[in-house]
Parts: sequence; structure tokens; C-alpha cells
Amino acid sequence: MNYQLFIGKILKLHFDANQDYQLEAIRSVVELFEGQPLNKGDFEFSLSNDLTLLLNENGFGNNLVISNEQLLNNLKTVQAKNNISFSETLEGLNYSLEMETGTGKTYVYLRTIYELNKNYGFTKFVIVVPSIAIREGVLKNLEITHSHFQTLYDKIPAYYDVYDSKKVSALRGFASGNTIQILVINIDSFAKDINIINKPNDKLTGKKPIEFIQSTNPIVIVDEPQNMETDIRKSAIANLNPLCTLRYSATHKDVYNLVYKLDPVKAYDLGLVKQIEVDSVTSINAYNQPFVQIESITIRPRLKVKIKIDCNTDDGVKHKSITAKVGDDLYNLSNKREIYKDGYIINDVDASTGTIEFSNGTQLQEGEAQGGLSDDIMKEQIKMSVKEHFVKEKLYKEKGIKVLSLFFIDRVANYRSYTDDGKILKGKFAKWFEEAYTEEINKPLYKGLTPFSAEEVHNGYFAQDKKGNYKDTKKGESEDDDRAYKLIMKDKEKLLDMNEPLRFIFSHSALREGWDSPNVFQICTLNETQSEMKKRQEIGRGLRLAVNQEGLRSFDKNINRLTVIANESYEDFAKQLQNEIQEDCGVNFKGRIKDKRKRVSVKFKEKYREDKKFLELWEKIKHKTIYNVNYSTGKLVEEASKLIKDMPEVKKPLIVIDRSKVIITKMGVETESKGMGIAASSEDNPVFIPDVISYIQSKTELTRHTILQILKNSGRLNDILINPQMFLDLSVQQIRIVLNKLMVEGIKYQKIAGRVYEMTLFETAEIMAYKENLYKVTKQEKTLLDHIEFQSDIEEQFAKDCESNDNIEFYIKLPRKFVIETPLGTYNPDWALIYKNETKIYFVAETKGSLQAAALRSPEAFKIECGKKHFDEFEDVTFKQVVKVSDLLI
Repeated sequence: MNYQLFIGKILKLHFDANQDYQLEAIRSVVELFEGQPLNKGDFEFSLSNDLTLLLNENGFGNNLVISNEQLLNNLKTVQAKNNISFSETLEGLNYSLEMETGTGKTYVYLRTIYELNKNYGFTKFVIVVPSIAIREGVLKNLEITHSHFQTLYDKIPAYYDVYDSKKVSALRGFASGNTIQILVINIDSFAKDINIINKPNDKLTGKKPIEFIQSTNPIVIVDEPQNMETDIRKSAIANLNPLCTLRYSATHKDVYNLVYKLDPVKAYDLGLVKQIEVDSVTSINAYNQPFVQIESITIRPRLKVKIKIDCNTDDGVKHKSITAKVGDDLYNLSNKREIYKDGYIINDVDASTGTIEFSNGTQLQEGEAQGGLSDDIMKEQIKMSVKEHFVKEKLYKEKGIKVLSLFFIDRVANYRSYTDDGKILKGKFAKWFEEAYTEEINKPLYKGLTPFSAEEVHNGYFAQDKKGNYKDTKKGESEDDDRAYKLIMKDKEKLLDMNEPLRFIFSHSALREGWDSPNVFQICTLNETQSEMKKRQEIGRGLRLAVNQEGLRSFDKNINRLTVIANESYEDFAKQLQNEIQEDCGVNFKGRIKDKRKRVSVKFKEKYREDKKFLELWEKIKHKTIYNVNYSTGKLVEEASKLIKDMPEVKKPLIVIDRSKVIITKMGVETESKGMGIAASSEDNPVFIPDVISYIQSKTELTRHTILQILKNSGRLNDILINPQMFLDLSVQQIRIVLNKLMVEGIKYQKIAGRVYEMTLFETAEIMAYKENLYKVTKQEKTLLDHIEFQSDIEEQFAKDCESNDNIEFYIKLPRKFVIETPLGTYNPDWALIYKNETKIYFVAETKGSLQAAALRSPEAFKIECGKKHFDEFEDVTFKQVVKVSDLLI
């Protein structure tokens, strides 16, 4: 999640360029090519020619000059940094990056394009998408990020376009341009031989249009690759002749050389996405009418229908899905439920119209249901969604945060239909919504909350025919869908404006991958059939963190709650979502999906601002600080020189000879290794020496004199002649290690006169949490709140021990916004407390599962060390990293 919203005459989105997790993902790709000559535009090399561009008859292409051996070593280095299992082969230079929905995946790969150009001069990039919706989302992101990237990258010329089979001549411009060229293309445009792009074209002097892409050796970016894993589609992507393929998704089907992983658990626990809570609406014992729901009709390999009915089971009557055909009797299929005894034999199934007819004359269409209180359930879901919306709208209005609600439906006719003369008719969902909205808006509690009527605040985003009428679609890939997606993307920013009436969005197939909004707070699933969309896709539309009207993103978890109003039990919803995440990502999401009905309000004790112990503690720790960093250049030179002296041997470039046999089988073309050899590069070949000092300076920001001293003292300068790029990359690694260490050792904090943390950091309009993450306070005099929220078992035990330990007079959990600035980002300590024995000690504590710094990730360990140095400047305050309360005095 990157963008910030600024509202004036023209709504404009701005982006945060300093999200650590996104920068890590970008760096992970850039470092895959360590050893590739630097972009000549940024750092001058003493080379006789430019190795980063490949000139051919069609124009300019990317040129990869480093060996596969180095590429594999680079891959393993990146995987080691990111705690990912090593790859043993390059797998055709396919690289996978996993980023959870809502964390800015598109921003990351677009910025990666600029970084690859900045560092290595690569200019040709192809973004392959699986659907119209995702294509429109990518184009929208290219549009709204353009000025942001122009500012970040010194107005580097960059051009983007979408492939259009009616304008194939545009591919000539893509190939001939020598600046950043980005082409967005749908997989279905080039996956088959019959596609125009794969046929000779007179407008291109008889060449196939795809040849202009192939000649550029593009870096191919695959967005949502799980939708492109068939043999035909994989071959089509390989046929683009990519320099490499970068595959970005939250839900990879196949993983190739994983280089970065931000899974749902990590994203959720880091607060990068909204919390998920479920409010379920189900019927109980509603078996007094014959319930029949037509889920699907299929014609291959034979005609059959999937129907949900009530069945007799050992545990009573239950909804069950069964497969049936013409002539089947629901009485028998339900284990002889008397309610189906008369008239429920399937007489006819018409796949062309999606209609089933029973022997009693009843006709039901695919997606339709009768009985079982299904209408009552959906009507109640809409009412609950509207109620939850109003609660949040009232709470968030003063914060400048607009609330949006999203309804998923299966049949457009349930929301809107048309007469023969084109007159619009409201469906049952629209009518029920307007009734619920009118009822809520007229309550005294919400008087003056919004000036908009029921008819103004809702709309449907569906595929439209040429007359503008809404219609159902299944695959979401028709021209009618195309019109709907463009409308959605065009209005994406407008939806966030408080002055725009639209707050409730009804969607059929349009709002899948490719669309989301940071301010969707409710998702209501009004699906009469089992949705083809996974729950992860559904909730993904609302996971982004909220933004306000001033453009500030909210990290407050009391605000960032996505409420799912589901037509199934909380337990069933949670189980299915957990299973999907387990299957897709291999991580356990258990316990992170919350039951909305178990959410409680956490309250301050009365007159907490007057609590003497709190004021005493707060007075000790409330001052803000500023830091500066000093370290001895001599020590840097000494330690870095020693590390470079002791680094691994720098070896000559090698030529690897791999002999393979090509075997053609029914499964396709395979290779069988017949042998391998290694030959040293020719001694007669000249060794091109780059500007060594400039290269290291660009990576470390040290002065040229300091770098020269380090290299001279290392005694390894001759290694530059053996393999210049390998020597440079290894040297940069060693210098960075020493530089980070000395920077933290040499940091010095001092208080800023008159600058303090405000007490209001503890306050929000409403503090909400879930019972399973709360410890109920029994000694209210020892803290501020009636409950303490914890994130781990260690924190829960620490809170309990603070209450039970007689030596602890007072304790507080420090709020998220109590942050200390460090060179590596902000740091938020966990606890502050007063400990009294023979003397009184004011502690700030950091609770971790281990006291060993090696057990923590290095950046986190550095931040904790900086936190200690911050509190060294405070009289009577001791900073301790602990596991339990008893560690405070060790």
C-alpha cells in the first residue's frame, strides 16, 4: 500500500517512496544482476563500447553479459538475505516474488523497472496480464505513478503503451526506442498461432509483429502468473524471448526461484493490511419448505447439474450439494425427505438458457434458489452491512476517512434489470438496500451525518452491452466487461472523495483481481450460488490500509478493520479462508480471522490523565530526541580493509560448456545432459576496468579518498585485474557490513527542547479489539485501560506478571505512534513501567522471545540498540530487552 490522497480541484494520488518491505522486494530483483555492467548514464565506465544495449535491425534490446554461474550465485545470495531456501538451477531465468494482496505489488514491479534501468541500463519491459481487469489496473497505475517516478528518477524518459492488434505498427516504436519502453499485453493476445501478432504482416514488411518484441530481449513481468500456467501460455511467454521473467502474485500456483516472500501472515502481523473480521448470517432449522438451489450446469463430458438441497443425515437435516441429471428424483437424492416427495423429478435441463424444470412445473435458472429462507438471509445481510457502514462512517468522518461498502452478487437481475423499451427496474437487492439505508439514516444517532439520499449512494459495476444495459458474464473477458473495467478504473480516485455520494458498490464479475480501494471497510457476499471466486480474492478487494482526505495513510488497527458479512457461519468462513491460505502459501493463518461478535471496546479508567503514577512515568519518557552519527574514518578504513583482505578468492571468469541431447516425446521437447566442461577465458581478451571508485561510491556513499584508502590497505587491488566486477561486488558487501556496525555504535541522541510526545497518542475515538487478544486487567490502579492488548504469548504473560508482581507500581503498553527515529527507520518500544524495591527505577522494556541479538533479524537488532541509546539520555530511565519481568533486574 503506497498511495496517499490529496483533494483539491483535481483529486491526485501521491506515493510513499520509503516503504521498507517494498524497497526490499525491489532490491531483491536488482541484486539478481550484480556483476552486470552499470548503466553508463549514471556512472562512467572506461569501456570502449556500451554493453547494456543490444543493437539489431529492429532497434535496441537488453543485453545480459554476466554468466549463468554468477546469476545462480546472485540468486542464492538474495535468497539467503530473505531467508528463502536455495535454488539449485536457474529454471530458465524465471523468478517468483510473493506479495500479499493490498501491499502494493504493482507499484513494486513498476518501480523495479526504473531501478533496473538506473543500475544496468535495461530499457525494454513487457508486462503480461491474464485479464482485461488486471490490464486496466496496470494502465491506471502507470498513469498515476508516472509523475512520482519522474521525480524519483530525474525525469528519465519513459513510455508505456498497451498492445492493440489493430495497431501492430506501434511495436516498431517499442523496438526502436532507446529509453524505457513498457508494453502491457494480455496473454490471450499472443498465446495462439492464430493471433494477429503471430502472423506475417504487410505493414511490417512481411515480419510477424511478435518479432519486434523478441528482438528486444525484454524483461518480462507476469502479473498474477497463477492464471497463466498452462503449457500453451507458458510457451507463449517463453516465445517472447525474455532476458528473464519476473512473476508477481499473492497466490502462485507454481513457484520458480523464489526471491522475495511477503505472505499473508507476515503482512497481517506487520499491520500492512486490514484486520479481517466476520459477521455471519445463517438460517437455523429452516427446513419447512423444499429448498432447491441450482449451483451450476455443465455439458462436458456429459450434461449434468449441481444442486444444493436439504438432505437427511445422521446429524439431522443439512444443506448438501449433489450432482444430478434428467430423470433424477430429489426425494431419493435427499435420503427420502418427505418435502420433496411430490413433483421434484428433473424433467428437463436446458444448458443454453441455464434452466431446469421439475415435474411439478417449477422452473429455476442457474444461480436461482427457492425455499430455505435464502431471501431472508440476504435481506438481513444487507441490513447488517448498512448498519456497520453507518457505525464506521460516524466514527471516521471526523478523521476525514470515507467509508465504502462492497457487495458481491451472482446475478445482475437481482440488482437491476430492464424492460423491452429500456426502462430501468430495481432488483430485490436495490430495493432492500434502499429500505435499510432509509431506516438507518432517519435514526437520531445519524442526524446530519450525510446529505445524500438512498438512491444517490449506491451503484452497480457490471458488464454493459452496447446499449448500456447491465448483464451477467462468466469469464469477465468480453468487450462488455472491457467497458465496465475502464469505468471502474477511471473513477477509482473519485470514490475516495467525501463529496462523492457513492458509498455502496454492487458488483458481479468486474471487481476481481485488478481493482481495489483502500477505503473498503465492508464486504457483503450475496452469492446465491457458490462463488467461483476464492475468499482470498473477495476479501482482497478491501485489504488496503485506509487513507484520509489529506492524503495520510492510517496505521491505526482500530480503523483498519475489514468486516465480511457472510452467508455462512464464522467457523465455516474462517476454516475455508485458512485452508486457501495454507494451500496457496504454505503458512498457517489460524487465529488471525476474527469473529466480529467477539469484538469489545477497550476503555480508559476514569480521570486517567490525573493518575499520579501515569503522570510520573510519562514525565520521565515523553521527550523527543534527534540523533547524529559519528564514527572514526580511520576505524572504518581499518576494519573494512581487513574484511576485504580476508574475503573469498576472486576467480577468473569461466566458460561453462554444457552438452545436452534433445529428446522429443509426447509430452514435448526435453533435454538430457550428456556432459559438462569448464574452460578459462582467453588470456588474450582485454579486461575492461570500470571506474572502481565511482562504483563503490554509488553503493556506499563514502568519499573517494576513504574508498581508495580501504582498497590500498586491503592488499587485494591486483584482484581487479582477475575479475573486476566480482571484486567490486565482494568489496561493497564487506564495506557495508562495517559501515552499518559503526553507524549504530556511533549514534548519539539528544533531547529536542520543547518537543514531547503528546498524551493523545494513547487515545482514539474508539479502541476496539478481540477477546482472544486481550488480557483483562484486575488491578486497575496499576495501568490505564481495562484490558491490555497483546500480540504474542510473551506479551500476554508480561502483562500478567506486571499485575501480579508487587514491585511493579505502574505499567503501560506504549502506543504504536510512540516511535524513535533511527538510521534504519523508526522503532516502537513495547512497555514502560515503574519498578520499586529499595530504589525506584523507571523501565522501558522490549519483550522478545530471545535475549540473544543473533536470534533477531539484524535491522531489528540495530533498531533496539538505537532505542537503548535514545533512553540513555533520560535521567533515571533504564532500557531493557527482556523475555519476562524477572529479566528486568538481571
